[in-house]
This record gives sequence, structure tokens and C-alpha cells, in this order.
Amino acid sequence: MTVTLPQRSSRSTTPPDGTRGVLIAVFVLMLLLGGAALLGWLLSSLTARVVPGAPPYMILVYTLAALVVGMPLVARAVPWITNWFYLFPALVFLAAFTVLPVVLTVNYAFTNYSGENSGNPDSGVRTEASLSADRLRVTLAETPEATSVRDYLRCRAATCAGDTIVLFDETASTPVQARIAGVQGNVVTLAAPVAAGLEVANATRLNRYGYVGLANFQEILSKASTALLPVFVWTVVFAFSTVVLNAVAGLILGILLYNKRLKGRNVYRTLLFLPWAIPTVISVQMWVALFNQQFGIVNKTLGLLGLTAVPWLGDPLWAKISVLLVNLWLGFPYMMTATISALATINEDLYEAASIDGASRWQQVTNITLPLLRTSFTPILLSAFAFNFNNFGIIYLLTQGGPAQEGRESTAQSTDILLSWGYNTAFASSGGQNYALASAIALIIFFLTLAISVVNFRAAGVFKEARK
Repeated sequence: MTVTLPQRSSRSTTPPDGTRGVLIAVFVLMLLLGGAALLGWLLSSLTARVVPGAPPYMILVYTLAALVVGMPLVARAVPWITNWFYLFPALVFLAAFTVLPVVLTVNYAFTNYSGENSGNPDSGVRTEASLSADRLRVTLAETPEATSVRDYLRCRAATCAGDTIVLFDETASTPVQARIAGVQGNVVTLAAPVAAGLEVANATRLNRYGYVGLANFQEILSKASTALLPVFVWTVVFAFSTVVLNAVAGLILGILLYNKRLKGRNVYRTLLFLPWAIPTVISVQMWVALFNQQFGIVNKTLGLLGLTAVPWLGDPLWAKISVLLVNLWLGFPYMMTATISALATINEDLYEAASIDGASRWQQVTNITLPLLRTSFTPILLSAFAFNFNNFGIIYLLTQGGPAQEGRESTAQSTDILLSWGYNTAFASSGGQNYALASAIALIIFFLTLAISVVNFRAAGVFKEARK
């Protein structure tokens, strides 16, 4: 008698083990999310062409609908993936707030995207226009800032075929983009009739942006002596000096306040912890008032002592010193607290044995405390350096990157660090916002930070310890 065994399904319900299983699950879920987002974008673009007034959030509606349909289909094809669906919310936030900004930054770094080239209608040169009866020809009353329609529309071809014109009604509330078939004089012929219901009253051009290759990086390197190099040098000096000053102050105060024979040490700890507890915005604004050259308490006190007033925030050198002093005020409580916490892990028997052997307090600190604190402080110092390398807040709140320095770019003044230079370029550059150049600066900052971090980790032996 022949027994027929049931055939085993080729689709395994058992997920792969270990790290490989996690990576495969994340890959499958990211493919699902990316496919749904791509489908949502395509459908929303198609909807915008059919219904010009369709709201932009339709891309989210379509993406969500694609996920609702796609998740059961993926679960049928890969049954074990259902065990990993709990990762989906985290992957959505990761893609939306980390992956997408990184991709956009890299993309913009190779374009001319700016306030002048934003891909939006240029409302500053809007002109009166009228539409023909067949709704195929638009006549412009004038061409502001241009001698011809071709120059006004910034056409890429001599006939303007394939370019875009933006049409408005009398209220200018709903811009409609129309494809151009050709231009003759002040008459623009459209590739398709304008939809019924739009009474054209005004027209304008699109501020297009496109890819420019390495032009942004070439511009940065061409101005290296007036922006990149001095800002980079000050950024390294600022981060390194801050870490050294804060670490030394925190170590000294931490060791002193850990002494159990010190009376009222809890009171001292509380008072010294206050600079860290007060919001940074309030502390920095307080220091701005204190450092005021004419009315600040610091200079008034120096005047009572017969000393000349110091231009704390008005001179490039003194402004840098001011930044370091204020950052010391903000940072030493953290180092002090870290020191006290690390000291609690050291065995007291070591100090007792050293005392029996006749070691002085200083010898105990240099031969026991500091060597044992090295392991705890190495990651703290490295992370503090990385943080201060991009410490935008203290620069923006205290000096706004100033004061101005002769021979320097307007966006890269005496106390600007790399991050504030990028911010100024993106939002405060002369002639309008330059997001493309700021994105290129952001990429340079990323590679510089990565290189410095690798050097720091190798010098500290982090990789060697990890291999062990």
C-alpha cells in the first residue's frame, strides 16, 4: 500500500536566526515601506494632474492605503515577517526623520536649490495676462526684469517648448502650472487648453532648480581661505578647548566634593549644579548682559578696579574667549557630576592601603584616582568633543557668529563654527537662502566629523578594546 505524505509548503514560517534574521526582516519591511511610498507619490502626482486643486497630503493617504493592502500580501508571501511587524512604526519614524533628510541633503548638495531657485512660482515678477477664447494662448502685458518672454520665463530652449508658465486667477489663490508649446512675441502658446473655470488674470515663471554637479563644493574650496579653513580651525580649537577646560574643572571640583570629610559638601554640590539645571537660553542671555561692553557688570567691576573695559563680544579674540568661558560655565557641572559618579565605583580599600604605605593625598589622586577614571572618562570626553564640534546653540545665542572680521565671508564670521556657517548660508546668506551650498557644507561637516571621530577612537583604543 502506498502512503502519500502531505507536501511541505515551500514558504517557511520559521524566521532566520540571529542578526541575519533581523537584517532580513528590516530589509523586507523597508522594501514594503519604500514601495508604498513610491506608489503613493505616483498616485498623488497623477491625481494632481487630473485634479489641480488636490491637497498635497494625498500622498500620505495613498501611502497608507498601499500599506493596508500590501502588509497582508507580504505576510502571505513571507509568513514569518508578521513576527517583526512591531518594528514598522520605528522604521517609519527612522525613514521620515533620518533617512529622508539625509537623502534630501545629499541630493540638494549637487543642485542650485536656493531662495531664488526653489521650484516655486516667482511671485516677485508676476505680470498681468489674458487668456484667448480657445484657452490655448496666454498674452503677457509686460515682462518684468527681462527684454523678452523667453528671458522672462528663463526658458531652456529657444522656442520655450516643454517649459512651464504659472497662471493665476484674480485672487492669485490657486496657481496652475501649464506646459508651453511655443512663444511668439508676448504670446505664449500652451501645449493643452487651460481647464475650464480658471479665469486667467496674472502669470509668472517657475524658479526652477537643477543639478550643477560639484559646483557647490568648488565654490566652498575657492573660498577656503575666507571661510572653510578659518571656521574649521576655530571649530576644532573651540571643541578641544571646551573639553579640556570642562574636564579639568569638573575633575577638580568632583574630587574635592567627593571628600567625605568636607562639611556641607551637599550644599556645594547643589550650588555648583545650578548652571546645568538652568535652561541654556536663560543662562546665555544672562551672560550677554553681563558681558555688555558699556553696561555689563563685568566691565563695571573692572572699571572700579581701575582697569580698561574689555570688548567681550565686540572683538574677535575676546568674543572667542567669551564663548569658551560661557561654555565652561554651562559644561563643568556635567563633568563634575560624572566625576563624582565615577569615584563612587572606586574601591575605598585602595586608598586605605595607599595611606598605610605612606602615600600622600596628591599621590593617591595621581596614582589611583586618575588612572581608574580614565576608562570612565574616555567615552565621555569623546562624546563631549563630538557634541561641541556641532554646538550650534552657544554660538547662536551668545555671538550669532560675530563679531564681523575683515576679509571673512559674511556667513562665516569670527566665532562661527562649521554648523553655524552652514545655518547662516542656508537661512541668512546675502541674496537669499542658499540651501544647496548649505547642504554641501553639511556633507563636508559630516566627513570631517567622521574623520575626527575615527582618529579619536583609534587614539583612545576604543576599537582595540572592542575587538578584545
